[in-house]
Order: sequence, then C-alpha cells, then structure tokens
Amino acid sequence: MSLLRPLRHTSRVATAALSASTARAGAQRSSNVAPSFLRRTYAAARGAPAAFPTIATCPSPTCSCAPTPSFPEGFEIDHTTPLNGLMPNHAQQVLICTGKDDWPSKIEDDDNGQNHAAMLRDLIGRGGPYSDPFHNISVLNASFPPSSSSSTPDHEATNTTNPKTTSIYLLPDFKYVPSLSSDPNHVKALVKAHLLPEKLHPVHNHSPPAKREALLRDPSYADMLPGGIRDIRNEVIVLICGHGGRDQRCGVYGPLLRSEFETRLAEQGRQQGPGIEVLKGAAAPDAGEKDVDLEKKGVWGARVGLISHIGGHKFAGNVIVYIPPGLKSYDSDVPHPLAGHGIWYGRVEPKHVEGIVQETIKKGNVIKELFRGGIKQGGEILRLPL
Repeated sequence: MSLLRPLRHTSRVATAALSASTARAGAQRSSNVAPSFLRRTYAAARGAPAAFPTIATCPSPTCSCAPTPSFPEGFEIDHTTPLNGLMPNHAQQVLICTGKDDWPSKIEDDDNGQNHAAMLRDLIGRGGPYSDPFHNISVLNASFPPSSSSSTPDHEATNTTNPKTTSIYLLPDFKYVPSLSSDPNHVKALVKAHLLPEKLHPVHNHSPPAKREALLRDPSYADMLPGGIRDIRNEVIVLICGHGGRDQRCGVYGPLLRSEFETRLAEQGRQQGPGIEVLKGAAAPDAGEKDVDLEKKGVWGARVGLISHIGGHKFAGNVIVYIPPGLKSYDSDVPHPLAGHGIWYGRVEPKHVEGIVQETIKKGNVIKELFRGGIKQGGEILRLPL
C-alpha cells in the first residue's frame, strides 16, 4: 500500500507569483485577469497524505488483447517522463454528449461554432463573465449520445425559439443533466447553479462585492433547468481521449481502448459472483428504475466513452476512471476504496485494460506506473508522494 497526496488547485509557486502580481496591480485587482500559466497548471504542489491503495505495475494480461499500435516519427509515445502529477488542475469536468466519436481540433468550432462547448466557454472561459483562474472548469465533448436531443440541426439552433438540446455529465460531482437546451438562459443556469464555486479563493477578497457575488454558485438557478439533474449512483464511467481531430495518437488509441474496455468489462458479467453490465446508448433521463434493476441483479453498470482533448497527447492512451461515491466494494458491502474519485492514467495500451478492470475498477487499487493524477468529489486533486 502507498499513499496519494491531495493538491491545491494552484501550485505554491503560482500562488506566490499571483500574490506579487496582485500587489503590483493595485487598482486592477478586480479585473479577474490572471497569468495564463495558472489556467493550465499541472499538479505539482504538496499536501497532507491520504490513505490510498496502490500497486506498482499493471498485471500482465491473461487474455488475448489487441496489439499495441505504432506511430510514425514525430508522433512517438513518451515512455520516459514520469507521469505522476501530470494532469491539468480542474474543479470539474463538463462532458457534453454529442453522439460523435471525433471533433475539430477546437471543439468550439464544431457545427460552425453553434454548440454547447462554445456557449459554456464564452461564460466560464478566459475573459468570460464567470471566469475564475482558481476554479478551473474543463469543458469537453463526449461520444455518449444525449438522452434528449432536438431534431434541429446544430447550425440552425442559434436562438431561444429553436434551441438544440443535449445531455451533460458533471464529474467528479457525479451528476447528470438529461436535457440542456442551447437557450442562453438555460446554459447560464447550469453555470450558476452547478459549476461555480460555493466559496471563493482569498485573492477575490480584493474584488468588488458585485464581482464576488457573480462568481459564486447560486442554487436558485437550478429551477431554470427544465430537465432537472440527477445523481450517478451505480455507473462506473470510463473516459478515453479519442480526439483524432487534435492528435492522431489519441485518434488511434481512443476507439481501440474503448473496444477493449467494453470487452473486458463485459467478461465480468459472465463470471461467478457480482457482475458488470456494460451500458450503451443514451442514459435514461430518470435512472431510478435502472438503478433499482442493477441493484436487484447485484451488478454494477459501466459506461465507456471517448472524450475530446484533456492534455498530454504524448502520453496516449489517456484514460480516466470515475467510481461513483455510493458504490460498494465488488465482493463486500463496504464502500469501494475509490468511491467518489476519478483516476487519470496515461500510456495505457490494450494489454493494460484487463489489469485496470481487475485492479482499479473491481479492487480499488491505483496502478502507479500509469498514474497521472486523481480528483475527489469536491475537486481535491491527488498525486502520489514524490
């Protein structure tokens, strides 16, 4: 057993740099403009240790898995850089269900710029009215189909009278929004009710009261989401970067690993004891009946999807495993060791998938050789001690 250590959302060096910059800025303190490096800071700070089960290496496969792909010169996989801590700091990932397996290099450009990613980044991205460098939100596209979608083509869904509708995952909050239209009021409601922080970083103490109020979460906006929001209870979510429009390494690894994960997870449903049911298609708007059905069967649900760029093409395949907070251990009634966590892995090859399913998903062990970082429900970032 080893330990993982939580991190703050910015490094001590970055915080010191910002403090000095803030002191020099004087009257400009309320501008909410921060150095660009704070927006994509990689985990590198110290923190108090938290007990976390680990194993050193991924077990060798017992199955016949797909071969490891090769890449041309200039697109090699980096097998030398230590992975620990190499994940961008963020408080939340917003997954937009597109039903597509790939997107343009910049997802905001999809469908001629008429999409939910563009709308969200206009609000919370750099320069947006709710931008906060100490509460980074990662907006991603996902291959999952939406539970509820309009028949309106994206390029026609440009106003409140003819909006496009999709579904949204919020991780590691483990929430699912079955229906979010492109009505600007609905998108703003999602941001205000579920994405902004409940407490601001102390640097905002120097901002005007109106600015601080604008950057804080306001639960009253939740009533403006027509489809509501529900908890993710019994579904393990496996996300794989498959953004071929951004980098061919992820474009090759994404579909390959998705198929491998679905195969290895499905095998668990055919073994003695508790099983895993691979869930495909759109999630139910109200998952109450599905949750009860899974509980009666004594199985977990597992959903595997591709996502857009998360950073670190050279570490492909990049995989995130989210274990819902209420999940029990695979062979007992005690909480799963990784319940409420997201575990980031890099350099994942098909030969590693069986080991990830057995060790991380079933047993709750973090595989050190593949570990890029982790995040807990609430946004606490984790890394292995150096």
